[in-house]
Amino acid sequence: MTRLAVCGASGRMGQRIVALANEDDRFQVTAALDAGDCPGIGRDAGEHAGIGPIGVTVQDIANVEPDLPFDVMVDFSLPAGTKAGLIWCLQTKRPIVIGTTGHPDSQLADIAAAAQTIPVLKAPNMAVGVNVLFRLARQVAAALGEDYDVEIVETHHRFKADAPSGTALELLNQVCEATDRDPHTHAVYGRQGKTGERPRDQIGMSVLRVGDTVGEHEVHFGCLGETLILRHAAHTRDTFVRGALRAAAWLTDKPVGFYTMQDALFGE
Repeated sequence: MTRLAVCGASGRMGQRIVALANEDDRFQVTAALDAGDCPGIGRDAGEHAGIGPIGVTVQDIANVEPDLPFDVMVDFSLPAGTKAGLIWCLQTKRPIVIGTTGHPDSQLADIAAAAQTIPVLKAPNMAVGVNVLFRLARQVAAALGEDYDVEIVETHHRFKADAPSGTALELLNQVCEATDRDPHTHAVYGRQGKTGERPRDQIGMSVLRVGDTVGEHEVHFGCLGETLILRHAAHTRDTFVRGALRAAAWLTDKPVGFYTMQDALFGE
């Protein structure tokens, strides 16, 4: 059985990781971590997640006991939480699955550097269906070519802190790599005013923040004769949790390196 540490255990995603891992015979939650000012600190992680006591207290990640028992960490927190969790995994030489988004470039560099010492799996979206969407978007973009306009639309709940979503940005990267475009120069984020005719190689990025929407992503491909739309909708956060647990189980015995959900799903 794999001993699981949950970073961000007080948050909405962290609570569901605790709950679903507790139901999964592959895992035992042995550590629950979060920032010192989070509401779950000092509480039983299971009680905080609404499943009853599991004998694991949510600890301040800045003051963790040195003999913290775990085999793999799953991080769904904030960029600051990822930083603390990554430091802990480096100290203990344990693998980490990172589902947190919104990291600045400097922190992305730190994550990549950590993968030279420990196994790191990072994905902007842990849902299995979304990771199939990444592959499909790349394949469709390559097949359709430059004659088709591309627009990416994402919708999330009103509480999401970053925009566009990490998933939308990964879709942009997949399309750009398949069509030899640069996401920094070919993407446009929203449109307003007299924008003129749409440039041929432009990729539009649109963001909606609505109520409690869990997550929806669409990639539109269109020419003057037809439109093709790839769409994924998540109905519950458990979709991401199940994917993260699948990734954690896969990563546990992997050698040092940087991995993605594409590796976990397709063996690449």
